Amino acid sequence: MECPKCGHPIRSYKNPLPTVDIIIEVVGGIILIERKNEPLGWALPGGFVDYEESLEQAAVREAFEETGLNVRLTQQFKTYSDPDRDPRHHTTSTVFIATAEGLPNAGDDAARTDVFTRHNLPPLVFDHAKILADYFSFKKEANRP
Repeated sequence: MECPKCGHPIRSYKNPLPTVDIIIEVVGGIILIERKNEPLGWALPGGFVDYEESLEQAAVREAFEETGLNVRLTQQFKTYSDPDRDPRHHTTSTVFIATAEGLPNAGDDAARTDVFTRHNLPPLVFDHAKILADYFSFKKEANRP
């Protein structure tokens, strides 16, 4: 690749893409989306961080775009960085826990939304089964006396 102005070679770097995922806690469980795009299946709401956007801003935006809900981020949970976590690209995902009120309404990349508990999770895409296993263990530990 060459610089369009001076013609000198430009090095090409392959860096992981930053993403966010949001565990939205509502009465009755957590919200998952069924994806409209590949890879198809159920997932946490989330997506790519836009240029000049903070992780927190991206989480709030993605949650609204995919569920129609205004969320309140309660904490940053963990970051997941396995190079194989997304079959399309090497991504890193910072996961947030959030709360919301109201009924979700699928939008953007979501074909539909639903509320699930630890006991009735559907098959999940990406590494979201691992993320939710970590989340439910964390919640169980947090409620221990």
